[in-house]
Amino acid sequence: MRTELMNIGSEERLTFKGVFERFGMKRGWKGRTETTVLLTDIRDTDGDKITDHLWFNLTKGFCQANLKQGDILQFEARVNTYLKGYQGYRTDVYKPIELDAKLSRPTKIKKVGSIHQPE
Repeated sequence: MRTELMNIGSEERLTFKGVFERFGMKRGWKGRTETTVLLTDIRDTDGDKITDHLWFNLTKGFCQANLKQGDILQFEARVNTYLKGYQGYRTDVYKPIELDAKLSRPTKIKKVGSIHQPE
């Protein structure tokens, strides 16, 4: 559980920074695959570490950023909670449901540096 993220609250959009690690894929509705973006070392504006990683859908903002591994991104997002775990009816699958936190609806995405070169 991401307790640091839950403690922030979800009343307003806040600014965060993260390091682009890689693209990924997830299964979407009716078997379609969707491209995702993995950001690591997520920090708030004070530089405090919020979480080690988060996955985001590949939105227009991420596409326009022309991402390369190691790019440092700044973006605004809201904190949101969701249920994590298996929520189906199969008896042979055991993955307990728990409450977790994420950043949702990232906007104003821009590169602010790279870990491979000084900011």
